[in-house]
Amino acid sequence: MMDNLGPNARKARALAVLVPAALLGGAYVSQYAFGLPPCEMCWWQRYPHFAAVGVGLFAYVLKPAQVWTALAGLAILTSGLIGGFHAGVEYGWWDGITGCAAPMAGVDVLDFNAAPLIRCDVAPWTLLGISLAGFNFLISTVSGAAIVALAAYRK
Repeated sequence: MMDNLGPNARKARALAVLVPAALLGGAYVSQYAFGLPPCEMCWWQRYPHFAAVGVGLFAYVLKPAQVWTALAGLAILTSGLIGGFHAGVEYGWWDGITGCAAPMAGVDVLDFNAAPLIRCDVAPWTLLGISLAGFNFLISTVSGAAIVALAAYRK
C-alpha cells in the first residue's frame, strides 16, 4: 500500500517513532546497565516519549499521517522542554518543584526501611558538563521541532 506522503513527511514519520524509542532505550540502558535510577523529573521526561512512540505509530495506520506525525513531534518537544527545566534544576539555575529537588522536611534520614530518594537536583552523570536531562533537552527539542517542520512541509 503506497501512501500519499512526500519524502519529508515520510522522514518525519519515521523519526517520530525512532527518536523517542532511541531516547527511551538510552534511558533504560542508563537505568539497568549503568545503575542510574530515574528521579521523579526523569519520569516526567519519559511519559511524552511513550506517547510519541504510540502517536508516531498511529501515523502509519491513521490519516492524516502528517497530523499524527506532528503530534508525535510535539510530544517529543514537550519532553525536551521538561528536560530543559530538569537540567536547570540540576545546574542550580532555579528551584525544582518536587520533593526530590530539595531537602524534605519531616523525613527521618535514618529510616533504613524507607525507599531511597533519587535526587532531582543532582546530575548522576555528565558528559562535557551536560547531564542526561540536558542531553534530552538538546536532542528532543531539535528533533521534535524538525519533525513538526518536516510534517508540515508539503513537498
